[in-house]
Amino acid sequence: MEDKRLHLEFIQGVINRMARNSFLLKGWAVTLVSALLALSAGGGFKRDVIVAYLPLIGFWILDGYFLRQERLFRKLYDAVRVKGDEAIDYSMDTRPYQHEVDSWLKVALSQTLAVFYGTILIAVALVTVFVFVLKP
Repeated sequence: MEDKRLHLEFIQGVINRMARNSFLLKGWAVTLVSALLALSAGGGFKRDVIVAYLPLIGFWILDGYFLRQERLFRKLYDAVRVKGDEAIDYSMDTRPYQHEVDSWLKVALSQTLAVFYGTILIAVALVTVFVFVLKP
């Protein structure tokens, strides 16, 4: 029973790291994009608003990756949870569950991430219109 508990703790540690990485990415995305938008809207360089798209897309891609990894390790956790004590091998291989979890693109475009990053994308688009079209 001790082997199973330790194996589940290892997997849970990875799941926690993936969730923490996702949380940090969201914080960095908001901070960096907001700073770039403030610079461009405040009379700074107009190109800063275009540059804001790059970290936004980069963070969205990374967040999708981490969320998919988290889902894969949750599948592994569920599989280990129902294993017998004699079958515990401390494997952290998630390849057997690749077909059970959506592709990276589907995860990146999932409702959770699409609402968060889509809202930021709309804000950047509005500032882009303001900076290049409405501002003298």
